[in-house]
Amino acid sequence: MAKILIVDDDPHICRILVEYLEDTGHNPTAVHTLTDGLKSITEAVWDVVLLDVQLPDGNGLEFLPHFIESASLPEVIIITGLGDPDGAEKTILRGGWSYIEKPDILKDLSLHLTRAIQYRAEKKIIKHEPVALKRNNIIGSSKVMNECFDQIAKTSSCDVNVLITGETGTGKELFARAIHENSSRVKGNFVVVDCASLPENLIESTLFGHEKGAFTGADTRKNGLINFAHCGTLFLDEVGELPLHLQASFLRVLQERSYRPLGATAEIGSDFRLIAATNRDLDENVKRELFRHDLLFRLQGFSIELPPLKKRLDDIRELVNYRITGLCDQYALETKGVAPDFIEALVAYEWPGNVRELFQIIEQVFINSFHSPTLFAIHLPEKIRVCQARSRVKSIKIMDGSANGSDAFVPWRSYKNTFEESYVRDLMRHSKNNIQMASRVSGISRTRLYQLLHKHDLHPSRSSNKTLL
Repeated sequence: MAKILIVDDDPHICRILVEYLEDTGHNPTAVHTLTDGLKSITEAVWDVVLLDVQLPDGNGLEFLPHFIESASLPEVIIITGLGDPDGAEKTILRGGWSYIEKPDILKDLSLHLTRAIQYRAEKKIIKHEPVALKRNNIIGSSKVMNECFDQIAKTSSCDVNVLITGETGTGKELFARAIHENSSRVKGNFVVVDCASLPENLIESTLFGHEKGAFTGADTRKNGLINFAHCGTLFLDEVGELPLHLQASFLRVLQERSYRPLGATAEIGSDFRLIAATNRDLDENVKRELFRHDLLFRLQGFSIELPPLKKRLDDIRELVNYRITGLCDQYALETKGVAPDFIEALVAYEWPGNVRELFQIIEQVFINSFHSPTLFAIHLPEKIRVCQARSRVKSIKIMDGSANGSDAFVPWRSYKNTFEESYVRDLMRHSKNNIQMASRVSGISRTRLYQLLHKHDLHPSRSSNKTLL
């Protein structure tokens, strides 16, 4: 018997479903609004949720993840009066079990429900042994990163080909190394082939090797990288840059696990595990006939899509602390403090270069404020501080009618002055009005600091209606 929650605003449908489910031995409960559904999902344990799309107080599809990720982790079946292919696609992409149209609900529900309950029962008896994963300096504990770590664990337990996709700077090679280091091939070589940097006329020789005299300049016999990857892992970075004519040759290597060096008469076998990575849309490249469909099919034994940094902002503090600690150790300095506004500024930035860009910024800030014990937002490049300032600015109404009452931003100069004054005020409070200490902590020269104090009428020795404390 399964506990089933029905979330549907049609009393007639709810009555039919409750009677049907009770007759088949289940324990159903019906509510008629999204609000009541979300409340019910937190107050009891449910095996299955039957969720309508168009509800009086919201769209069920939009809140599908809230039901799926609730404490009891139920299977969710979407039920709808008007079928929509896009809605069916969203159901699957957001983790739903299936998508049923109401006119056929009694005919279709039995099979979907039986399979969902069977799947849920089997999940409960499967033992998940804890895995001591070697993360290879991959930093992050956000939900999306933990999902990526789960994928590393899955792919490390087998020899399937893996395709890692993601924007530049998301750590594709780090993930590839982690898969290798957690696999049974860890004692073998991890061989990197950067398909984007190899000259086209040398790629075949680099991959397959060559015999002496195979071409002009081949004075000695040389093994290729595929040979070095025997019993290990071959990592094809930027595989989307592999020339078309070589894609055909490499496809055969993947199929046969053997190859012929340039100028050789016999083939050589190589037992390697393949991991490939790209920041390109290979499906689009296939459509444009820039990449072979059959090779892409071979590469996609298992796919891992790495999230950009802007989708894992919860990891920024951890990443910052990791990099700063590493730099302090490198230069034999005491660990630097990080002010809240420093992290706030980093979170407001879009990070087009992802973690790689973040680490470069941290290194730049570290050098520029080498002797400052604490890092503040003021130490960051202007482009990041501007993003922080813009994110703080609230829209206001222009009262003189020049903008016809439309929303507008506070002018940057105006906000900059306010932000600047707030920073100097906090800085002097932190340093107990000690100019020398304030200069050392902030990295601002004493001359510039005096100018800022004078500008905002905050000088400790000046009588003023403003106060530092």
